[in-house]
Amino acid sequence: MAIERIKVLGVPVDVCTPEDFENEILELLARPGAKQIVFLSVWGLLKARGKNNFAECVQNADLVLPVSKSILRGAAFLQKKVPTRYNPFPTVINLMTILDNHFKTLYLLGGQKKVLQKAQGNVRKTFPNLNIVGRYVGYYPRAMEDNIIQAIYKASPSMVLISDGIKEKECWSFNRRNRFSNSIFVYYRDAFEIFSEHRKRIKESTFDKGLEIWNEIIRNPFKVFLIFPYMYYKLLLVWYRVLKK
Repeated sequence: MAIERIKVLGVPVDVCTPEDFENEILELLARPGAKQIVFLSVWGLLKARGKNNFAECVQNADLVLPVSKSILRGAAFLQKKVPTRYNPFPTVINLMTILDNHFKTLYLLGGQKKVLQKAQGNVRKTFPNLNIVGRYVGYYPRAMEDNIIQAIYKASPSMVLISDGIKEKECWSFNRRNRFSNSIFVYYRDAFEIFSEHRKRIKESTFDKGLEIWNEIIRNPFKVFLIFPYMYYKLLLVWYRVLKK
């Protein structure tokens, strides 16, 4: 069954059930060119409503997976099909499991040197059939970028996992998409920190309750002010519902 793309406040969100997920990934792998999977939070959704690079990235992404409960509630409120919510780290694990089962390849980009080395070692132990064809740290000097792009192009990995230390985040691969041959690009900031055991993953129970924002506030207390864009999001939903009627 093909996935369905809906729009929440004009931003694309894909309705992809867990049952359809593996087939969708295999279809992406078979498709030529650079592909991208975006994990979309409610804050990302608000940003993607503007005229900016991130908005273009989301509009052109091959798979947009919602990570915030608020997006699901928003879709329901707008009387659209409600998508499945995805927890980023378990989804990355699921992606790697699919790649491992089909003897695919992986490139790791981002993180500090020691973190990246340990993350690579733990990935190799967990996914023995997943061939890591290259890696490069984040926070790299700009002069190294062409070499990194060439390395990814030549290795042509099935997937490139991008983590912290890449300034443009999701937009890094989008802005350079014409320079890659055949890879799925996925950005998840905490991936290597979690793989290297330098950071604990969010508990499933916390994520299921939609309380993961409190972890972010603990890391950065200024994020408590996200309450204001959240209120704006609620007002936009009401406005879109009124316009629809």
